[in-house]
Amino acid sequence: MSLQEVTAGLAEKVGEDCGLGSILKFDFGDDGILVLDASQVPNVVGNDDAEAACTMVISLDNFKEMAAGNLDGTAAFMSGKLKIIGDMGIAMKLAPILA
Repeated sequence: MSLQEVTAGLAEKVGEDCGLGSILKFDFGDDGILVLDASQVPNVVGNDDAEAACTMVISLDNFKEMAAGNLDGTAAFMSGKLKIIGDMGIAMKLAPILA
C-alpha cells in the first residue's frame, strides 16, 4: 500500500469532521508525511508538510499495521515503534477515530 493509498484511506476514515479539532502529522521518514488538519471543517488530509500540534513518528509499515488493527498504539509507543512529539492528548483522541 502506497502513501497515496494510505492518505486516501485516512481521508475516508475521518470523513468531513472527525472531531479532533487540531492538526496531526504522521512522519513516515523516507516514505513521506501525512497531515490531518482537523482544525477546520471539512477536515483536510494531505501529504504537504505543515506545523502540527502533535507529530507521530512511525514507519509506514507500522502505521498500516495499526490501521488494520494488528498493532496496538500503546504497544507501539511502549516498544519504540511510535514516537509522539507535542500534545500526546491529541494522539490519544485519534485511537477511537481510527478504530
